Amino acid sequence: MKSKFFSAFLFLFAFSALPLHARGVEAVSLKTEMRVDPVGVDNPAPALSWQLASDKNNVVQQSYRILVSSSLRKLDAGEGDLWDSGEVASSQTLYIPYGGRPLEGGMKCYWKVRVTTNRGRSAWSKPATWVTGMVAPLSWKADWIGGRFPGDDRMKHIPARYFRKTFDARPGLRQATLFVCGQGLYEAWVNGRKTGDYDLAPASTEYEKKLYYNVYDVTALLGEGPNALGVVLGNGPYTLERIQNRGEGYGLPTLRAQLELVYEDGTRETVVSDTSWRCTVDGPIRANSEFDGEVYDARREMPGWATAAFDDAAWQQAILTERPPRSPLVWQFSPLMKVQVRVRPLSIRPLRPGVYILDMGQNMTGWLRTRVKGAQPGDTLRLRFAETLQADGSLYTANLRSAHPCDVYIARGAEEETWRPAFTYHGFRYVELSGFRSEPRLEDFEGQMVYDEMPTTGHIETSDTLFNQICKNAWWGIAGNYKGHPLDCPQRDERLGWLGDRVIGALGEAYFFGNHLLYAKWLDDIRDAQRDNGSISDVSPGYWDVYNDDVSWPAAYFTVAQMLYDQYGDLRPVRAHYASMKKWMDYMRDNYLKDGMMYRDTYGDWCLPPERQELIHSQDESRITNGGLIGTAFYYYLSRTMARFAALLDQPEDSARFAAQADTVKAAFNKAFFHPEQGCYDNNTVTANIIPLRFGMVPDGYERAVFDHIVRKTEDDWNGHISTGVIGGQQLMRGLSDYGRTDLAWRIATNDTYPSWGYMVRNGATTIWELWNGNTADPAMNSGNHVMLLGDLILWAYHYLGGIGNAPGSAGFAQVQLKPYLTPGLDHVDASYESVRGRIASSWLVKDGRFHWEIQIPCNTSALVYLPLDGDRLAAADRRQVEKAGGTYLRTESGYAVFSFPSGHYRLQVSCKEGKR
Repeated sequence: MKSKFFSAFLFLFAFSALPLHARGVEAVSLKTEMRVDPVGVDNPAPALSWQLASDKNNVVQQSYRILVSSSLRKLDAGEGDLWDSGEVASSQTLYIPYGGRPLEGGMKCYWKVRVTTNRGRSAWSKPATWVTGMVAPLSWKADWIGGRFPGDDRMKHIPARYFRKTFDARPGLRQATLFVCGQGLYEAWVNGRKTGDYDLAPASTEYEKKLYYNVYDVTALLGEGPNALGVVLGNGPYTLERIQNRGEGYGLPTLRAQLELVYEDGTRETVVSDTSWRCTVDGPIRANSEFDGEVYDARREMPGWATAAFDDAAWQQAILTERPPRSPLVWQFSPLMKVQVRVRPLSIRPLRPGVYILDMGQNMTGWLRTRVKGAQPGDTLRLRFAETLQADGSLYTANLRSAHPCDVYIARGAEEETWRPAFTYHGFRYVELSGFRSEPRLEDFEGQMVYDEMPTTGHIETSDTLFNQICKNAWWGIAGNYKGHPLDCPQRDERLGWLGDRVIGALGEAYFFGNHLLYAKWLDDIRDAQRDNGSISDVSPGYWDVYNDDVSWPAAYFTVAQMLYDQYGDLRPVRAHYASMKKWMDYMRDNYLKDGMMYRDTYGDWCLPPERQELIHSQDESRITNGGLIGTAFYYYLSRTMARFAALLDQPEDSARFAAQADTVKAAFNKAFFHPEQGCYDNNTVTANIIPLRFGMVPDGYERAVFDHIVRKTEDDWNGHISTGVIGGQQLMRGLSDYGRTDLAWRIATNDTYPSWGYMVRNGATTIWELWNGNTADPAMNSGNHVMLLGDLILWAYHYLGGIGNAPGSAGFAQVQLKPYLTPGLDHVDASYESVRGRIASSWLVKDGRFHWEIQIPCNTSALVYLPLDGDRLAAADRRQVEKAGGTYLRTESGYAVFSFPSGHYRLQVSCKEGKR
């Protein structure tokens, strides 16, 4: 098997599309899932999932049979020696717990599934695999090792550390499993071959609470006789000198590695990191820093350094780490990062003699792969990175603050040399090139985009090219800010997981990407950064000391857990983090809730458009939303969320308590901020009104009055433009559509004058800016690649324009809702989403008074399908056509005819009034 990583702390997905042919069921896909208890002890028992896909309509699973075997040979023979579930009458396809015999650590398991549906029985799926972690009878025998070298006090400037160990493997090797943790970052090699195509491993953590190890099946990389292990360590966030509250990070890079060999006769051998290993810092990576780049001297390359034949006599003996990490080692369940997109540069031009500017044409995150021809030994090539240019065409770097992203390559003098860094990344569009003997050529460069390995699950395209470009910019920004956890920005000296950026954004992102595991891992980071008294950091992992006891920023802890349940049907994150969330809720109540009011807010409606474009933050009080309103409204919303979580977890007393608390807060909130005679909240900003409207806090009968203020404020005071910052933007687009003004939401979405997403595009942005006026306010403040100002735009695009969402009361798309919102100026939307249950598609076109709609509903689900009406009712001929296609009429509701459809692929056509939602 090709070497790859396997990980699990809370849970792991390893996805593969597996064709399955038999009597109408054409394909099955499997998701294997590892789960451990949240106390941090690795558990080898996985939960197993799969998908059904078919070219037939109305396919429903009736039963399944799972086989799990200790070898592929046994699995192929139909021998489930580890587990044979037998035929289980069930329609369940997600998170089915392994029920076989206890599994040992480092064990490779093979499994397959066969299902019976109302259309017949499928063939067996192709095999899928998992490898268990460090569980009994295995235990860590390896030591933490390092080295002591001159210059170690310089931290970020220290060279990479290279470690190696030779050993013999006997004949009859059946399984070889490598367990490795290298802090800060590592690459593991076996016999001169890297153990996978990952980068920047392992994922960063709250290092005082846990460290991640990774597991690799390296059986195919070993041979009989002499073998060699090699590990190279970089600095990464672990040795970060910019951790605000922890001085110079956690110490020098350190390694713990253990190789488990299992032979056909059942005997075992173990190779561990200890003082028998050799190490050096005399390799080619001379310095590496997340913020400042990498220095690589190709003259120092050590060909074959990770092979058994290499002479390491000049290397030092490894030493035991003086201060070994005391944090527990936990199996990383989230996927590692890797290069997933390759970008060809757009242009190259001279800036001054010997200096050139390379334009990638796209703001991206990763690095540059460089090919050099004709260099002489010692030629020093410098690559400096930036997002934007100054007026004279040179790099603009003031917005990078104290980060100095520059990669340096020192040539060895070969006819052709190719290089890319290993332990850094950059957020950039432009690269300044210097040190080349001749003018660089475009074909010698490739941008490599790196982010956590996950599929792009969503597609959306409309009849509006500007909106399509905004969605494209959003995709690039979101992907570039996935780095083991979601970042605020990838280019300057920050790169933090600010919670407030993802309160609603995470759900929109979940349509673009299969981000289940990334966000499940981030919830662990948030919990690990929580203080003993319950306070939650505004950033996680907590590399900056930011404990403001805010409400709207920690809200992401709750909304992300809610997203994982709603989007992926996975309740386990809610269960794992419920106690921690409850602790925070009680901490905030006991310390700050006064007479039902929560006057806690640090950031306000962050980055709302200021009154003058040269300002960063507004100074006009009429534009600024009261922080007490924001804090109290969010505490109400989180109380309601906790009531829902408690009910899902069968905690009725907690559910009742949180519901009662929410009622108290709502009453106090309306008493303090609602003006019934005017029908608005506080100073009548759009944010002040949209939050209580969306949170369900407006007194009965006043909802339309509050909404009318939102519309008037937007149309009259803001000329149909957005007026909100991060907080209001989380609710704006959906709120407008929910109350019948999709036309106004569409206008906001497609404006190209300030302030708008289109304004960014018109001014050359290829990602999303940090500021609405990022080109006119102090540019040193502006990141060119932020996602916080997206608000609920992407969620609205999929859920409202495309019409794809969960049916009310459904989670994980067990029942789908297809409900597109029409508006003047939008003629066509083509949207699709690869959900955990299969592909959901909605492609519609309005033409000549007819609504043409092609939809796809996954097997083993059904859908509520909302067809827009032309008038108050559906024409009889249209109803007959829809029923003939397979729909069952249910009701007429708010301008729609609602039908129930089973799974399948359908083409529908009805009369409609263009522009009606």
